Amino acid sequence: FARGLKRRGEYSIRVQVLPFMQGNAMHFDAELDARGLNCPLPILRTKKKLSQLASGQVLKIEATDPSSVKDFQMFAKQTGHQLLSHTDADKVFTFFLQKK
Repeated sequence: FARGLKRRGEYSIRVQVLPFMQGNAMHFDAELDARGLNCPLPILRTKKKLSQLASGQVLKIEATDPSSVKDFQMFAKQTGHQLLSHTDADKVFTFFLQKK
């Protein structure tokens, strides 16, 4: 929201760019393979990769560390990035994280 710029009768509109689905697959702008890495490496590599992305872009991360589910939930909460989804298939956890 714009601060101090509203006049009587004017409204601020907040627009959020959301990722979109292509068929059954989520759209993403970059990918990170963190399979085989244990805590804290998946988070550290994610932080580094996110620094290369623009605001609103989506990063797909694949990890095998079972603790990565809670780690990514806390990471998103603490940093303000949005954890769009996470799935678990064949012991591989897939996360979609949108940069703030």
